[in-house]
Amino acid sequence: MLLKKLQLKTIDYKLMLTICFLLFFNTIISAQEVIKDVVAEKPVEAASINKQKVDGIIATVGDYIVLDSDIDKGYLEITAQGGSVKDITRCQMLGKLLEDKLYAHQAIQDSIIVSDAEVKSMMDERMTYMLRQTGGDINKIVEFYKKSSVEEFKTYFADILKEQKLSSEMQKKIVDAVEITPEEVRNFFKKIPKDELPTFGAEMEVAQIVVEPKVSKEDKQKVIDRLNSIRKDVLEGSSFATKAVLYSMDPGSAPAGGYYKMTRKTPFVKEFKDVAFSLAEGEISEPFETIYGYHIIMVDKIKGQEVELRHILISPTVSETALKEAKERITNIRNKIVNKEISFADAARNDSDQKETRANGGTLVNPNTQDTRFELTKMDAALYSQVSNLKDDEVSQPLLDTDDKGKKTYKLITVTNRIDEHVADYAKDYTKIKELALKEKQINAIAKWFDTKIKDTYIKIIGEYRDCTFTNNWLKK
Repeated sequence: MLLKKLQLKTIDYKLMLTICFLLFFNTIISAQEVIKDVVAEKPVEAASINKQKVDGIIATVGDYIVLDSDIDKGYLEITAQGGSVKDITRCQMLGKLLEDKLYAHQAIQDSIIVSDAEVKSMMDERMTYMLRQTGGDINKIVEFYKKSSVEEFKTYFADILKEQKLSSEMQKKIVDAVEITPEEVRNFFKKIPKDELPTFGAEMEVAQIVVEPKVSKEDKQKVIDRLNSIRKDVLEGSSFATKAVLYSMDPGSAPAGGYYKMTRKTPFVKEFKDVAFSLAEGEISEPFETIYGYHIIMVDKIKGQEVELRHILISPTVSETALKEAKERITNIRNKIVNKEISFADAARNDSDQKETRANGGTLVNPNTQDTRFELTKMDAALYSQVSNLKDDEVSQPLLDTDDKGKKTYKLITVTNRIDEHVADYAKDYTKIKELALKEKQINAIAKWFDTKIKDTYIKIIGEYRDCTFTNNWLKK
């Protein structure tokens, strides 16, 4: 049983192993659950990467090939990120490469499309990161990948990124198709022997009240004028992507030239989606406001219900006077709560400026689990520092908070509930148990997918690698 393998000392041990595995072997794609290969009975030692050998094809999967040097490059990627390769055999590395090739091959068969714009965005983001690591010297990157020129490297790397994106999208398609019913969750829980039930760490529920400093009309107009100036430059021939890199305050998209791909179901704020889906290809919006600041959007491409766009975000500067007024306001709110004139929850509903939490009395939702509990050992470091010393029902002093976009607000925080470390309880821990049950079902779906696709796909492994022992039946024995 999966749970027995996990030991379940912590709720997502398997998930953490998976993420670490993928961080090592695939530096671009999103973390997905994979089936790991076991160590070969007669493994080819990792140290053998230092031996000089003639490079050649060692495997074929559909339309893709695997070179012996691809395994060496995998080791280089790990060591470049500070990881250890001593416990990773070449057979395991090959197993992971075969998985990626099969995912990518089948993605093409399933008509999954990765656009040039997506590849370019990934390339820009990755290049920005790598240039930071090399002090801005692109020649070091070219040398690392053993290419003769920047152009050769970029062509090679674009192919790698496209393949990895195809692999990622194929994995996502498999996992996203898996659903689980309450009955399946119940049966999953019943199968766990009592002495193997998972132990969940100490948790807490937290609520907050947020007061935003008021931005003056003059400061707002300065931002609108700046965006209009950028818009004018782009209409006259300047690069929108370059402007986004230089001026956008959105850390999630600025390094990639402001690029986003979205549908109407993508979790963006309504104002942003309304503008994005009102534009034609090549059109640039007028400046518009969201809770994050002011934006302009340029639509690159429309493909059915999907839009590829670039945007620039600039937030108005908050004056010292506005900050002082916000602090005075939130201090008055705190005094009313401490003096029992109003409850924390009612104060949040009446006075908090944060729409996402206001209706729930300020209660925070854990973004990783979508419930209201935060496990202490996995809590965001900044949030933990704010609540760790609070006693029951104690309200924090006003806290000046700056988010990742530079937006400043004042907060009051309180702990509304504490849950001690405990053995899993079906009623109390249903959300977490459902996650485990779903994860097991996803793993089984992936395993079944591999069994089916390996049978239907041309796969050939040659040389010493035919002695490897794989979890998946790559050798079709």
